[in-house]
Amino acid sequence: MLGAVAACLLCTALPPAAPIDEAAATWPDDAELEARGTRIGTVTVRDLPIFDPGVAGEKKAVYRLADRLHVDTRDSVIEAQLLFHPGDLYSRHALEETERNLRRLRFIREPEVRITGYHDGVVDLEVVAHEVWTTNPGISFGRSGGRNKTGVELEELNLLGFGKHLAFDYSDDVDRSTYSVHWHDPNLFGSRWRNDLILRDSDDGSGYWLALERPFYALDTHWSAGMALGRDETVEHVYRLGEETAGYGQRLESVELRYGWSAGLRAGWTRRFTAGFRRDHADFGPAAGEIAPLALPASRHLDYPWLRFEAIEDDFTTTRNRDQIARTEDFEFGTRYALELGWASPDFGSDRSAALLRAEASRGFRLGDDHALFLDAALSGRHESGDFRDALLTAGLRYYLPDGPKRTFYASLSAELGHELDADHERLLGGDSGLRGYPLRYQVGQGRALLTLEQRFYTKYSLWRLADIGGAIFFDMGRSWGGSAFGPTGNQGLLKDIGFGLRLGSTKTGLGNVLHIDVAFPLDGDRSISSVQFLVQTKRSF
Repeated sequence: MLGAVAACLLCTALPPAAPIDEAAATWPDDAELEARGTRIGTVTVRDLPIFDPGVAGEKKAVYRLADRLHVDTRDSVIEAQLLFHPGDLYSRHALEETERNLRRLRFIREPEVRITGYHDGVVDLEVVAHEVWTTNPGISFGRSGGRNKTGVELEELNLLGFGKHLAFDYSDDVDRSTYSVHWHDPNLFGSRWRNDLILRDSDDGSGYWLALERPFYALDTHWSAGMALGRDETVEHVYRLGEETAGYGQRLESVELRYGWSAGLRAGWTRRFTAGFRRDHADFGPAAGEIAPLALPASRHLDYPWLRFEAIEDDFTTTRNRDQIARTEDFEFGTRYALELGWASPDFGSDRSAALLRAEASRGFRLGDDHALFLDAALSGRHESGDFRDALLTAGLRYYLPDGPKRTFYASLSAELGHELDADHERLLGGDSGLRGYPLRYQVGQGRALLTLEQRFYTKYSLWRLADIGGAIFFDMGRSWGGSAFGPTGNQGLLKDIGFGLRLGSTKTGLGNVLHIDVAFPLDGDRSISSVQFLVQTKRSF
């Protein structure tokens, strides 16, 4: 974050979009346009500069220099994301879904599709997007659970304006020191296909990940396909009360092939089927220089075909000042559920016969003016040798209650309940996973629960026009429970903390994240832990 802020001061400016005279521009509303069978005429793309010279505080010479140095996004990159084309029937739904898709791109901000003209049964459209600074050279720093993470990176989110992501990174954290290279292409050769490549070399192993897919990129998409393969070698550590007690070697190998099909959006619902084959291998052994745990995790070799059914209700809305500061956010209120079944067998290469299950469900509720409640749940596991193994039931709740023009009360409750979990899947809870007043990985077990209450504040102030400023007062309460194959957990029961923090929401960079600077005070736990915890974390939300 610090490197991105510094780089932004060095951030090809285009003239501002010509304003549309709304009083003079008259055309039928969306319903009437659709009823008349209106067609789409011209579609133009307009990129607005990073800094708006019409906004007070953004006329400085350094900001104008940043705009001149920045390579703007090419029109073809934006056009590749559009769900409509000249000659198509006009659809407000297609415009809104296009805006949602564009908001997921990190190299532009606040995209908008708007009507610019109507004539002879044809409507002209303009796609407007604000550029952001996408080159991120610098030094990063983070702290959570009493441990530091540092890094040096060179990242470009919009290589030469083509929307490609290339990053070189070095990081040093509590687990390992790592060099990595990451490539992401959201529109391979201008198509709907996208790919990812990650190469990693650490002081405890190496790994790679390669993926190529054509996703269900819209609710009305009729097919998808993909493949992925990866391999990873690491040394994993066992923690008790925030202290490392043992370590073991881990080697993971995965391969997946899949194809999906759908009838598209029908009567407000999208229903999709996906079939595939998955290879999921995990091997474990002693690690040089590490104290071995009481028992090593048992190796797993699962090779199996699988079938997934998913249903999505079309119910989305936009809001602001919930998980971001002064940015448009998309909330999904519709019901979504999915069921996936697989069968592993020695005939396919597995080391056992097992039925694999995963089920998911979520829904949002409107509880009044801007009040919102979101629920989600998931169940996963496998049935083998007459019993369920590695079974995990998770549930979550998020509640938003705006209680002022610049304030929102936020509450979240999450719980995980495991049954016969594989040893390497024990549930961890601590300063790095939401219990901010405690060391990282402070509690472990077969299950965990966490409650967070937070009063969020969003201000009208910014840091040099580069980051919007917010704040929070919070209370966390949680615990883990259940035994572990690695030995006694030493858990301290129910834990609570209180604290406050500063939030900096990136506005002019493609990072699209929120910097958290928190001070937390533990109210329980072992006397040996610090009475004050300082946390510096970069997250995707408030």
